[in-house]
Amino acid sequence: MSDPMIAKLQDWLRAHEQELLEDTIKMLQIPSIEGTPEPNAPYGKENRIALDFALALSEKFGMKTTDLEGHIGYADFGSGDRLVVSLGHLDVVPVGPGWKHAPFGAEIEDGYIYARGTTDDKGPTMASLYAMRAIKECCPEIGARMRQVFGCNEESGFGCVARYTQTEEPPTFGVAPDSGWPLYHCEKGIANLEVTVPLCTGEMELVSVEGGQRPNIVIYSCAAKVRVQAAVRAQVEEKLADSWDRNVTFSWDGDELGVYATGKACHGSQPFLGDSAAIRIFRFLNEISPLSTARYYEELLELTHIGGAGLGIAGADEVSKDLTCNLGIVKIEDGQLYMLFNIRYPATWKGEHLEQMCHAHLDTLESGFQLKVVRDSPALYFPLDHPLVKTIIDIYAEETGEVKKPGVTGGGTYARAIPNTVSIGTCWDGDGKAHETDERYKVEHLFKASRIYAHILYRLATMD
Repeated sequence: MSDPMIAKLQDWLRAHEQELLEDTIKMLQIPSIEGTPEPNAPYGKENRIALDFALALSEKFGMKTTDLEGHIGYADFGSGDRLVVSLGHLDVVPVGPGWKHAPFGAEIEDGYIYARGTTDDKGPTMASLYAMRAIKECCPEIGARMRQVFGCNEESGFGCVARYTQTEEPPTFGVAPDSGWPLYHCEKGIANLEVTVPLCTGEMELVSVEGGQRPNIVIYSCAAKVRVQAAVRAQVEEKLADSWDRNVTFSWDGDELGVYATGKACHGSQPFLGDSAAIRIFRFLNEISPLSTARYYEELLELTHIGGAGLGIAGADEVSKDLTCNLGIVKIEDGQLYMLFNIRYPATWKGEHLEQMCHAHLDTLESGFQLKVVRDSPALYFPLDHPLVKTIIDIYAEETGEVKKPGVTGGGTYARAIPNTVSIGTCWDGDGKAHETDERYKVEHLFKASRIYAHILYRLATMD
């Protein structure tokens, strides 16, 4: 490598791999899913424990730490006008059923660590912290301020980073290790759309439906009940006899039909990689419905289209391609059917445009759907010739011998909320995808990521 300091940093990291692994395992064993707010723990006790662990480690490494009321914390070292920041998060999404490994056991099998948060985002965050530590140890006189951030609410609201931006200066250069290699220069807009509709009454009345944990997770399991009038019971039973979906089961309790479905969880930004149990439920109800209620159940099914066509918002642009739509939560609330959709919309669109399209389409439907936008996070876009983009592309090619174009993601990272920041890669082939069951990270990939992060952070701190 052209700069001997890079080799020194990476040799230091190789010498401390076992220590990195042990600290990562300890972090992964903390079940830091958002919980009930407590004093100085706005996202729950376990997230507070994870933040305390990260800050204590940083202090042990000789860094100065700051705790912003439990929302978010960071560790600093170095001096100078330039501020280089790496932003990771310690909170994780709920586990859900279907795991073969203990979700917070951090077990190692065949060279992989299994735990919720291994790839999103505790593993990469720990790799980044160790990259920062290497720079502190090997470059004590570095002419920049270096900062590792530990967020606690990335998965369910970005409240942590909203608190951070209230008082903290923007970085000169920032990276969020939470995406694909070498980096994502474009993140689609993200909107959560709440759609409500009165319950279906009549010959097949909708009694209950429940599924989903978070809007950004494809629903793994779903259950519903409908009350079937005697006049159409024979029709419904005839259709049940022809049911084909082996992931859907049903049983009678008097005049009520219980329906249960299982699917496959995945990140809501790529719903086509999962299998929504809620869509299976709505398809099933549509197929067995008598004629008098058919339109209602048909419209419910249409709404779940993963390209957004059922909401009237399907579309694409040249920068970030197709919109995606994930029904993340479905339930009965206040006598209505409540559906929360997680939308990843093209980078050149505006949230207002999306809302107008959806309103216009829902007004054409018969069942009385109502819309409320409960979240809108505008898109992020860095041109390919931006110095931050070019530098990271070059470093990744130097480290791996692989020349890769920056990607586009439907996922949302801290980069969209912090100026001068892009998201960078975390995983390689074989690693588990975010939000899926049995999430995993190859141990060697954890070490490899730490070395690349050290190169990136050092270069950003020292480049002209």
